[in-house]
Amino acid sequence: MTPENPAADKSPTPSSASSSPASPAPSSSSPPPSSSLKRVVAASLVGTTIEWYDFFLYGSAAAIVFDKVFFPSSDPLVGTLLAFLTLAVGFAARPIGALVFGHYGDRIGRKKLLVLSLLMMGGATFAIGLLPSHAAIGTLAPVLLTVLRLVQGFALGGEWGGAVLLVSEHGDAKRRGYWASWPQTGAPAGQLLGVAVLAVMTALLSEAAFVSWGWRVPFLLSGVLVGVGLWIRLAVDESPVFKEARERAEARKAEAAMTGGDKQVEKMPLVAVLRFHWKDVLIAMGARMAENITFYVITAFILVYATKELGLSQQTALNAVLISSAVHFAVIPMWGALSDRVGRRPVYLLGAVGTGLWVFPFFQLLDTKSFGAIVLAVMVGLVLHGAMYGPQAAFFSELFATRLRYSGASIGAQFSSVAAGAPAPLIATALLADYGNSTPIALYVIAAVLLTVIAIVCAKETSRQDLTKIGQDDAVEHTPAAGAAAGTAPGAGSASDRSREPVQP
Repeated sequence: MTPENPAADKSPTPSSASSSPASPAPSSSSPPPSSSLKRVVAASLVGTTIEWYDFFLYGSAAAIVFDKVFFPSSDPLVGTLLAFLTLAVGFAARPIGALVFGHYGDRIGRKKLLVLSLLMMGGATFAIGLLPSHAAIGTLAPVLLTVLRLVQGFALGGEWGGAVLLVSEHGDAKRRGYWASWPQTGAPAGQLLGVAVLAVMTALLSEAAFVSWGWRVPFLLSGVLVGVGLWIRLAVDESPVFKEARERAEARKAEAAMTGGDKQVEKMPLVAVLRFHWKDVLIAMGARMAENITFYVITAFILVYATKELGLSQQTALNAVLISSAVHFAVIPMWGALSDRVGRRPVYLLGAVGTGLWVFPFFQLLDTKSFGAIVLAVMVGLVLHGAMYGPQAAFFSELFATRLRYSGASIGAQFSSVAAGAPAPLIATALLADYGNSTPIALYVIAAVLLTVIAIVCAKETSRQDLTKIGQDDAVEHTPAAGAAAGTAPGAGSASDRSREPVQP
């Protein structure tokens, strides 16, 4: 039996064809109405944009103002480092969010958990805008800031998996890469929105006014954005693929009760993922290494390199990132659509190898100190990054069985972010400080690319799979009670008995 064979779900016993109290829902591999799918895509895109707006807004504020508001007694450089440490805390919380949201998302559904993640992220961001400063309440201020940053990271760890799965499981296989790539555009959209709002506030206010109260406005605006996001997100239906899988599970339980067959024990999603999909988790983590590291080197470390190494203004680097992020937003769905035509692996490999080849020209263009050259360096880097990021949502969704998909995709994506994205700017900064040039940083990126290439080469092509037929039995474990009662030795059952064993992709 292969992961694509649904026979075990439909015919667990020779008599199941006539005795089953419920039959599985029709396959959801056929495309849903265009208007319904577009509504789901809009709900996922708006939600991820808001979540990334909140997440990136914190990073920008940490670099610009948090050292003055929450760590004023420190040396300016130490204060900035402390602010960035609270930024890193958010990354540490993302795997925890992936575990918790993945578990309940696979148990009770994608939609409910997505609503919760949006509320948590928006609530934490809004609360940051209301936090008293260090001057008002002392050391309690940075402590509360850190707690709220933990909530942000926890929520984002659960958001990504649910958002991309909701789209992947609504769409049809022929265009899954394209439609599932739209939630991915929430990252550049959120970054554009967050940096733009901060840029407007700094342009309109004096430095004293911005430090005093102006920085709070973008955080408080999150409350409005969350209201819009909830209005859109609550209007969509639960994933039909998840509902079908849940109906099959209920049918199995009812059938076992009526026929006296093997007891079927529903496994915890995390346990089942680590048992049946551990290779897929490693593939997802490896695939994320180059994607995550190159993104933060291009968009975050560039601020350090441009100011400390090249002596340019921070605004020059920010403007280059802003312009390039708009292009990034546009090309992500294009790469997703291409992956529908030629496959996930070729497009992903193109992005990984391309970023590895581009990293030396990237720094050479930065070293010219020409704004046009800097924009070109960042833009090409993000276009190549998009070749990995665009197909990633569909690719990760297609690695895991439905009843384990939220957990598997979230674990693979978020655990790698701790090893890849979180330390990338710090590692690059340390390498620059130790060696005084960009060569070690380029080699660091190339090492990440090699890990990603190995992961993709080890992966199987996943495009155009029917999501309902991937490892359907991975979520249940069968006990040999019935076989033993009938006098059959353990492991020596009939062909139909053996066909009911959990699939191991």
